[in-house]
Parts: sequence; structure tokens; C-alpha cells
Amino acid sequence: MRILVATDAWHPQVNGVVRTLTKLADAAKGLSVEGLGVEFTFLTPQSFRTFAMPSYRDVRLAMPRPARIAKLIEEARPDSIHIATEGPIGLMVRRYCRQRKLPFTTSFHTRFPEYVRARVPVPGSLIWRALRRFHSPSRAVMAATPALARELGERGFDNVVLWPRGVDTHLFHPRAVDLCLPAPVFLSVGRVAVEKNLEAFLDLDLPGTKVIVGDGPARNALEEAYPDAIFLGEKHGEELADIYAAADVFVFPSKTDTFGLVLLEALASGLPVAAFPVKGPRDVIGDAPVGALGDDLRDACFAALDISRQACVEFAANYTWEASARAFVDSILAVGAVLPGRTGAEQPRFVA
Repeated sequence: MRILVATDAWHPQVNGVVRTLTKLADAAKGLSVEGLGVEFTFLTPQSFRTFAMPSYRDVRLAMPRPARIAKLIEEARPDSIHIATEGPIGLMVRRYCRQRKLPFTTSFHTRFPEYVRARVPVPGSLIWRALRRFHSPSRAVMAATPALARELGERGFDNVVLWPRGVDTHLFHPRAVDLCLPAPVFLSVGRVAVEKNLEAFLDLDLPGTKVIVGDGPARNALEEAYPDAIFLGEKHGEELADIYAAADVFVFPSKTDTFGLVLLEALASGLPVAAFPVKGPRDVIGDAPVGALGDDLRDACFAALDISRQACVEFAANYTWEASARAFVDSILAVGAVLPGRTGAEQPRFVA
């Protein structure tokens, strides 16, 4: 079964959408449908001319043409089409499917109303209306957590299904690493941009060292404003895993994330979380004794220092990319989002 994923977010971008799709494709290699393997192909900005996104020049937006979109889809010969983002590529692939009356699925990754309002004064109601319109023809709108799925349903989204995320515990796990920085080390990992609310962390009066991993349009200004914090830039693979394992508390100040893969990466590394009690951290952690959630982020940071690192590791072990991939494919089959004449179109049967 060949699944084509249309996405405006792709390498060299470093964000949760790109990591999720990459890990999904890798994990799906162990699945089969009707005795056939599952293969992911991607329709990305790499196939088009691009331009820098306003206010975030590191992100390149594609300039797709309908004819080019149609050619790429037909060359891919997919059994199913999934639209991961609401950008130019997502819009063009949606148009292609609608014109040909082809079923497709979508996913909800980013809280665009909050993301946009952090940059320009646009009413959130208008953005939610546009998002509902985008997703309304989808056979299934995939959401990362039960709370997000409920919220989307309450906001008028139809056919919302749960697509949980995972974490690579082979890469992210406890290990003996010393960053040679004054302890305790309070770490934040992610895009360095206005919607991540990093000032709420950097403004805190905390002992030890604050470390920021990641890059983005706000980095230069924050480095200048907070000279006592350590900005390490983008880190990947074993180097990133070492930093997680060497820290004492993972601080997640964002109030706009739908999930936050970095939360699972931190927990798998044995790193307790301090965050605001908002969707994202609240949905991932819940009542589990692996994080401190509170409106006073400083108090949450101190409380997280007393949390068992082993409890964090055991909690993260429940999230696997294999289970995530299984849920993704199962949702496509359950709603009949298989193209006519393709694998499993009549009687889909999912085999793990």
C-alpha cells in the first residue's frame, strides 16, 4: 500500500511536523495491508520553486502549479492521499482530490490561530473558519491527543480521529553526560520563535543554567536580551540526546503546541518536565508523576527537580512510533480513504 503525504513542512526545516512524518514513514516499514507492505512517499517543497515565509525566512513556502501537482501525484500512483499541512501544497492537493472526487485524509498539527495572532492582529474566529473549510472534505482529520480531538469537534470539525505520536527510545534514553555547566541545568528545545513563549522561561529567576537548543527568527534578539542563557543552536541525533540526558529539568513554556514531540524526547531521556497547564503538556503528561504543570512556571521548575527520572523513562516507553504508524494506517482504512481500484479499496484488512 503506497500512501502519498502532501506536506509544506519538510527538510531542512526542523520541527515537530517534519520529525513526525519522517518517523512515521520509518515505522510503517514493518506494517502490511492485505499482505502487502506499507510505503510512504512525500510531495514536498523540494519539487517546487519556493519563497521565504514572511516573518520567518528560514521556512520556505512552495509555489506549486496545478499541472505540476497532478503530474507528481499521478507519477506516485498512490493508494491513498494524506494532506499533512494547510499551506500551498496542501491546498493544491486538496483541490486535485476535490476536482476528481477522490477521498483523502488530513491531520491537524499546528494551532494556527494562536500562531498567526502572535504575529499579526487577525481574529482567531476567521482563522478557525478557514481551517474548518480546509478540513471539511477530509474523510478523517487526525489529531494527536484526545483533548485536541475533542476541541476540534467542539469547533465544528467533522470526522476527527486520534493519531497518537511516538518517541525513539533507542536514541533518547538516560546516559551519563556532563555539560560542564553550573547545575541545575534547565533545558528548552524547539523552534526559537515568538509563538514558543521562550521569554516566559528566560525571565525566570532560577539557579544554575538555562540552555536553549534550536534556531529561529527570534534567536538573535533573545541572545542579546539574555546574555546569561546558553544558546546552542540546532542539535540532532546523539548530540541532542546527550544534551537531554545531561539536563535536570525540561522547561516547555509554549502555550500553542498541539502536542510537543520534545516532551516525549525529554521524558524518554529521564528528564522531568516543567510547563504551563495548557493543551500539549497537559494532554501528554496528564496526571502522571513525570512533570510539574502550573501557572507559576518558576514553581513548576523547582517542583520538577524532585521528580523521579526513572518514572519519566517508564512513562515514555508507552509511546512507540510503531503504534503511531499502525493507528495512522488503520484510520485510513477504517474511513475508506483508499483510491478507487487500489489496494484494500473493497475490503481493507490491516495486518500488524
